[in-house]
Amino acid sequence: MAHGVITSASNPRLKLIRKLASRRQRDKLGLFVCEGEDLVEAGLAAGLEPVDLLAAGETVSSEALAAVSTLAHPPRVVAVFRRADLPRLDPATAPQVGLALWHVGDPGNLGTIVRAAHALGPAFLALSAACADPTGPKALRASTGSIFHVPLGRFEEAPGDRVALVAHGGEPLTELELDGPTTFVLGAEREGLPDSLVPSCRRRAPLPPASGAASLNFAIAAALALYELARRGPD
Repeated sequence: MAHGVITSASNPRLKLIRKLASRRQRDKLGLFVCEGEDLVEAGLAAGLEPVDLLAAGETVSSEALAAVSTLAHPPRVVAVFRRADLPRLDPATAPQVGLALWHVGDPGNLGTIVRAAHALGPAFLALSAACADPTGPKALRASTGSIFHVPLGRFEEAPGDRVALVAHGGEPLTELELDGPTTFVLGAEREGLPDSLVPSCRRRAPLPPASGAASLNFAIAAALALYELARRGPD
């Protein structure tokens, strides 16, 4: 074991990692943890400066790092980043398309949507207060590093014409004229958008499930909407 390698679980650097497993602490401190070489490398490649960087066998023992990990298989590298260093939604410079998500509480779905916004964008995400934390462990893993490239903002900040994605009613997405900045508005998979919110959207577009299916997966619906715009290409 190299001299100076952390082995105690009471070490302040490891205590911070453990503390940031809580959303409350992430909100309070403005920090989040990335576990694993792929996620950490994605953050570094995007230009983020880590608050702390721990590598198994170099700065910390493998056993000590495993003890604070949320992964089934302990990571070799863990980094702490600042939330403030992530891309921020600025309505004045925002991409022409984005998603406004209402009460999306599943972190896996949210992370998948972040990944779709990166792959099918450029696109932004605007999140309501009851959404899952995109910097939580499950959301980060599902985003596969796309969190470092997708501008994030509040639900009410989403610019452009709003199009509500609903199960029924409205005009088919493939036939909808979409010129200029567009925000697709989606609700949680089971509840959907509340009736009080739909009228605030300029238009509605249905994404009905196939006959016999209970519903279309929320993340798939978001990806379909982004793909439709990407398929059309620039005006």
